[in-house]
Amino acid sequence: MAPAALVGGLVLAAVGALLVDIPALALGVNVSSSHLPPGLTIADTAVQDAGFVAVALYFAQLGGRKVDAAMFGLRPTRLGRAVWLVVVLLVGFLVFSVIWTSVFHASREKLLEQLGANETTALLVLSAALTCVVAPFAEEFLFRGFIFTALRNWRGVLPAALITGLLFGAVHAGSAPAVDLVPLAALGFGLCLLYRATGSLYPCVAAHCVNNTIAFGSLEEWGLWQVAVLMASALAVLAAAAIVLTQLGIASRERAVA
Repeated sequence: MAPAALVGGLVLAAVGALLVDIPALALGVNVSSSHLPPGLTIADTAVQDAGFVAVALYFAQLGGRKVDAAMFGLRPTRLGRAVWLVVVLLVGFLVFSVIWTSVFHASREKLLEQLGANETTALLVLSAALTCVVAPFAEEFLFRGFIFTALRNWRGVLPAALITGLLFGAVHAGSAPAVDLVPLAALGFGLCLLYRATGSLYPCVAAHCVNNTIAFGSLEEWGLWQVAVLMASALAVLAAAAIVLTQLGIASRERAVA
């Protein structure tokens, strides 16, 4: 089920992108294999993220299983312990990334250029929302909430975390330089252990958000205060979404058992 869900998510993303791009092409938008307008790139990426959530929900209910929020880790956990573990994970990832980059000299990512973050304020805001809010939730929902959980039930925590980390790094092959895929796989591995330690997806989403925000600000060459504002805003939006989902009865109120 785990690899099938990932393949299904990528196929659904490709089909969804076609459903977005073909009408745009028919309306006269300049779309080619070498050129995709930033607005369409943002729309295609948003469709991919939606596809990740959709396939996780679909595969989870196969075989007549009852699907609920707790299956995907959408439940609270001990805040103090979660914050400490997130800090440990991100500091460890930062140290590893610095060492890796100094040895292999990774090239600059082109993702924000593809999203048009430097062209208009609207595209900048949409790029930030997609990178720092939508992607962290959607990717964690699929990779930690479903794939890691399915593999853990099959082969145990460490093999599941290793495989999920490798898949997580590989899925970024189109948006990150090849040399960065190893640190991303390491981050994916660490996020699996974070999920296992807290029993909740929320710390994973928060850590993913913080990492993406720092990367976004670095690529934009922002100052510390600008990164801090973006990070606080993104975390606030995610926290508000979690509260709304809980109030609507979609997310669980029951505290996770690590």
